Formats: sequence, structure tokens, C-alpha cells
Amino acid sequence: MKELYKYIFKIILIYFFSINLSYSENTIKIGVLVPLTGEHSHIGKSIIQSIRIGVNKIDDSKLTIFPRDTKSNSKTTLGSVKELYSIGVRIFIGPVFNENLKELNKFQDAVFLSFTNKIIGNPNNVISTGINAKSQFDAIKKYLEMNDLDGTLVLIPKKSFKEEVEEAIIRSKIKTKKIFYYDAEPTKLTKQIEKVTRYKIRKRNLEDEIKRVENSDENNKERKLEILNKKDTLGRIGYDSIIIADFNESLKSVTTSLLYTDVSPKKIAFISLNQWFDETLFKEKASQPIAFPSINRENFYNFRDDYKKIYNKHPSQIGILGYDLIGLIYYLLLKNDFEVDNKLFVKDNKFKGVSGVFEINNKKINHILTFYRVEDGKFKKIF
Repeated sequence: MKELYKYIFKIILIYFFSINLSYSENTIKIGVLVPLTGEHSHIGKSIIQSIRIGVNKIDDSKLTIFPRDTKSNSKTTLGSVKELYSIGVRIFIGPVFNENLKELNKFQDAVFLSFTNKIIGNPNNVISTGINAKSQFDAIKKYLEMNDLDGTLVLIPKKSFKEEVEEAIIRSKIKTKKIFYYDAEPTKLTKQIEKVTRYKIRKRNLEDEIKRVENSDENNKERKLEILNKKDTLGRIGYDSIIIADFNESLKSVTTSLLYTDVSPKKIAFISLNQWFDETLFKEKASQPIAFPSINRENFYNFRDDYKKIYNKHPSQIGILGYDLIGLIYYLLLKNDFEVDNKLFVKDNKFKGVSGVFEINNKKINHILTFYRVEDGKFKKIF
């Protein structure tokens, strides 16, 4: 009888071992590389919490998340990757910042869904998931074509993302009339904008026309002079639209300089890059309307409200991307029978997340963005 009990006990052990082994093999381990300490910790914590919301919604025990603190440091990031890689992690969400991507190409059978929006010079196993310049210029191109705008001036600041904007212009095949690079230093900015908008020539045109009319015998001479004296300049700037590839206070400085040079958004279409629904733009009434591409605003606000109900504060702007990325990974795993292989992010796929539609092809992600216009103190959806 004892021998029988031993035999049954062995069978039970083998059974439970086989179940645990099967479970272990089916578990998908996902590393999350974000700053949880230091000056950017609020971003990392927001991403982790957004991912948790996504994991809870998916509700599949196959997914196991391994968060690690990068401290916004490339060496710390590399150490965390080595640790997680050694336990079988091959899919990583993160890192957040472009400078933390160094040496990740050592892990060629792993893939890193980084939050960076830069696509130039990244390791070939890093997929940029941020709202990159190419995605934005694709949407801007559509807006220009919808409004028959074909005389476009592009203003690009001499900043670190200059090459990304240049690459996006080429890859989106957007038609431009002129590209002008400016120094964002406020003391230099206005003179540069004067130059590209032919301000002094237009100012002189007005002065010359006023003198001509004053010395003429034209009918309605007084009325013509009254109209001319209300103007600041005379003549066209040569463009029907201006793309300002800038953000925040620097963007506002450029629009202020354009207004100073008598270039108004009421006559010339003002367009910028993704402003993440910056409500301080509402105060810049003279610079309205100004249009920009972005993620889906309604979904963004709904997610923000849901997040606040759980954590009693709003998420960081890129937190929503963390939520979408866990959904994207799960969607691709479902389509690939939960096999983690080199085909996972290579096949041509589309995924509709909260932030919008992701296009995935050959380890590249492109966002199909929505377009908005700041007008009358509101964000108005264009398409």
C-alpha cells in the first residue's frame, strides 16, 4: 500500500510540475524601463501606472510586467536590461529618453519600444513609439492639400531636433516653397523673421505708395490715403502658409515676431507641430487660428479622467502611450499565437489605441494623427 501511495504521489508531483512548466512557458515577460527616481520620476511613475491600467483591462495572466528604474541614466538602463534579459525578457517598454538607448544593440533578439520620438540613429532593435516628426508632417501634408495651400514656408529652429524635422519633410514628400532656419534667441529672432517675410521691402512699398498718392491727382485721394495709413506694410510675403516647427514659449516668440512683421494668421495659415493641447495657447488670441497635428483629444481627455479617478492626479503626456503600448504588444502576440520572435514587429499591422491608430511595419511605428485648430479659445477638430 505504501508503494502505491508513493507512486500516486509521484504522479501528482509530475502533474503539478507539468502544469507549472506549461504556465511558465506561456508567460510573456515584459520589461518596463522608466525613471522611477530623480527629476523625471513623475514621468516614469505615470507610465507604470498607465501600463497597470492596461494590464488590468487586458486581464490575462500570461502577461507579467517587470518594472525597472533607469534613473534616466544609460549605465543604469543597461544594467537593468542585462538583469531582465538573463531571466528571459525579450520585449521591453522603454527607455523613455533617446540618450538611454546606447548599447542596446547588444541584445539583438530583444526589442525595445522606446518612448522617444526621434527615429534617426537609433539601434536597429529599438522602435521609436513617440509622436515622431514623420507622423506629424504626414498629417500636415493632408491639411495643406485639403486647403489648397501650396506656397508653404517652413521655419525650423537651430535646435537638436532639426535633423528629425528635415528627415520628416523628405520622407513625407511634403511640398514646401522655402525652408528657413532661425536662431531661437529672442534678441535675434525678430530680425530673422523680418528677413524671411520681406518686412522692410513691404514697409518701404507702403511708404512709397503713400508718397505717390499724396503727390497724385487721383479721385478719392483722401480716402485712399486713409486706407493706406491704416496699413503697416504693402505687398505679399510670397507664402500662403507657414509651418513653425517649434513648441512652448519659443513657438509663441515666433508667432509674436510674425505679427510684428504684419503677417497675420487671418491671412496666412499658421501651422505648428504637436502641442499636446497646451491651453496657454488660448491666451495668444492674436496668433489664432493656429493648427497642429496630435493624438485623439477626446480619447486623451477620457483617459486622463479615468487615470485621475484611480490615482487622484493627471498622467504625464506620454503616460497614455504606455497604456497603448501594452495593448499593442498584447494585440500582436494574439496575432502571432503568443510566440515572441523576430516577426512580431515586422509584419504590416494596424492597431487602434486610445491615442490613435498605430501603423507597424518592419520594426517602425507611424501614428495616424488627428488635426486641430486653436480658434476662439478652443481646440477645434479638423479631421
